[in-house]
Amino acid sequence: MSASGGTKAIVAALAANLAIAVAKFVAFLFSGSSSMLAESVHSLADSGNQGLLLLGGKKAKREATPQHPFGYGRERYIYAFLVSIVLFSVGGMFAIYEGYEKIKHPHEIEAWYWPVGVLVFAIIAESFSFRTAITESNQTRGKLTWTQFVRRAKAPELPVVLLEDLGALVGLILALAGVGLALGTGNGVWDGIGTLCIGILLIVIAIVLAAETKSLLLGEAAGTEDVDKIQAAVVDGDTVTRVIHMRTLHLGPEELLVAAKIAVRAEESAAEVAEAINAAEKRIRAAVPIARVIYLEPDIYDERAAAAGTNPGKAPGGPASPEGTPTESGH
Repeated sequence: MSASGGTKAIVAALAANLAIAVAKFVAFLFSGSSSMLAESVHSLADSGNQGLLLLGGKKAKREATPQHPFGYGRERYIYAFLVSIVLFSVGGMFAIYEGYEKIKHPHEIEAWYWPVGVLVFAIIAESFSFRTAITESNQTRGKLTWTQFVRRAKAPELPVVLLEDLGALVGLILALAGVGLALGTGNGVWDGIGTLCIGILLIVIAIVLAAETKSLLLGEAAGTEDVDKIQAAVVDGDTVTRVIHMRTLHLGPEELLVAAKIAVRAEESAAEVAEAINAAEKRIRAAVPIARVIYLEPDIYDERAAAAGTNPGKAPGGPASPEGTPTESGH
């Protein structure tokens, strides 16, 4: 995902949510609907979330320092994780509390045209925001399903906005259903049930977001396609004969660390090995431009030693051989 694409989706969601939050709160003041109050808090929380995503994107652009030599790319992951916490606490828990109170102490909805009109307006505005997020996501999603895109995306902004907008649309439908049933039956309990359902929905989305951003915070490897490109780029068939083992790590959505132990021919001089490593680094950056931090360690590969599990270039943490020694797990 390009930074510009993510920013466009975030700004569209922020503008929609601010307008919707004001409209919902006005509707709550005139109608007394708990669904409208929960939805206004939901939209306000979403607006704060988009602000957090924009702040995280700005902070992630800071230059590397001696204390943080790999830069601040993961700031985007941290702020995306904060979004899930805000969505859970401010949005979800408040809606559940308000729904419980309304079920316990129901009252009729006044000035029904306010909540109904605002909900219709909100559905239209959220649909525009959701459409923008879908359009921006399709530029990077490729052949992935939507579930795969949310799970595998290294840039957290678009999956967050997508899930927030989806939750907002479903929440609006639940609120409209709750208000409609309350008006049709004259029983305000339905308004509380709709509010309760909104709270549960927000908590489920918050848990999904927290799980996905937690994985990014822990550090994820490059995707399979990028790993294959890197491995193909390293080997030149001349000085570099194979990749013994390799590790990749996302330092941020658009910055990748590559560390590999590579096999070189025993007869090559130090100058020739150094030249081959420099050439391999250029090929890697050409194949995968986000691979900006690259460490290549040369080694002499011995097939018999590797089979016996004693090759010095074996991958750490590899599977154990019959003798209990880690075996070669590289390609």
